[in-house]
Amino acid sequence: MGATREAIRSYAGPPLFSWGFRPFFLFSAVWAAAAVPIWLAVFFHGGRIGGSEGLPWHIHEMLFGYVGGVIAGFLLTAVPNWTGRLPVTGMPLIGLVGLWLVGRASGFLPPSLWPLPALLDGAFLIVFAAVVWREILAAKNRRNLPVALMVSLLALANLFFHARGFWPDAVAVSERAAVAVITALIALIGGRIVPSFTQNWTLARGFAARPAPFGPFDRAALALAVTALALWVADPLSTMSGASLGLAGIVHFIRLVRWRGWLAWRESMVWSLHIGYTFVPVGLLLLGGAALAPSLFPFTAGLHALTAGAMGVMTLAVMTRASRGHTGRPRASDPATTGIYILAVLAAAARIVAPFLADWTPLLLSASALLWILAFSGFVLAYGPMLLRRSL
Repeated sequence: MGATREAIRSYAGPPLFSWGFRPFFLFSAVWAAAAVPIWLAVFFHGGRIGGSEGLPWHIHEMLFGYVGGVIAGFLLTAVPNWTGRLPVTGMPLIGLVGLWLVGRASGFLPPSLWPLPALLDGAFLIVFAAVVWREILAAKNRRNLPVALMVSLLALANLFFHARGFWPDAVAVSERAAVAVITALIALIGGRIVPSFTQNWTLARGFAARPAPFGPFDRAALALAVTALALWVADPLSTMSGASLGLAGIVHFIRLVRWRGWLAWRESMVWSLHIGYTFVPVGLLLLGGAALAPSLFPFTAGLHALTAGAMGVMTLAVMTRASRGHTGRPRASDPATTGIYILAVLAAAARIVAPFLADWTPLLLSASALLWILAFSGFVLAYGPMLLRRSL
């Protein structure tokens, strides 16, 4: 940690490239707010985006574009803390950001240029996975080898997505694989940070009650979730995957309750993490229901509980907290931050409910999109200035 702080203090370049979280959180939030209107225009009016129909482009840019960028920002900041090695800054960081931006631009290229879009887009996650492996292996940080493996699997799923030109099922399989990997990553890292941050908050205020520490129950919950998600990737509608997802959902609800999130109801920077994680068991249960009773549980409800819900809310909760903490500001929310969380939660709720109410689906989809755009635009406006400036 001392070497990391000294490296940051000695960095003399633009503040934006002094930490991985700065450019990736900012640009990913801009892209999250900009990509949804593009998708809505195609959804309601038809047409194509580059070499893709609207839906595959939307799936790819939300999972591998937006979430991939946030994961990069988080891990480029967290890994130096885990390993004690120097952070990626300056030109190497600019190079990584450039690869991410090229990947976003490649989605607008015409299909006649294939496989160029696949090569341009695939490069970022491959290079980023190599960076994570290098740092973790060099530090002999075995505890976080699963994180490096998950990033590698996400990179592989992204490459697989681009095989849709000659295998139509590639989009659905790679989508499920990406959702499964990111959900597992949330379950793993969320299981560390949510109870830890909650405990820090309760300790500072003298609360007697404490979140349950990580232990055998958490390891079993993680193993169950990974197994259920793997079965879902292989066969999303089988009875086995449905039952496994349902059981995993129940276990992760119990895990969430053990963290005693209600103790921190006064601080949105803490309760947002708990609400974000709530979408994990909700999504697992809804996907399990879609396998066991598809006439009652639309597949897209469970899918968006994990994407718009768990991924959307959790990433915003992590981005706001990390941005404040690593720029020297108090890890406490203000009205703008709380508003961002509320907008994101409402966006996710509207998107999950939409397929259950056929007559209201177009209105709910539009409302969800508008709330999503406002949430991420709010992050850019409230947090963009602190990401562009030097730390306090």
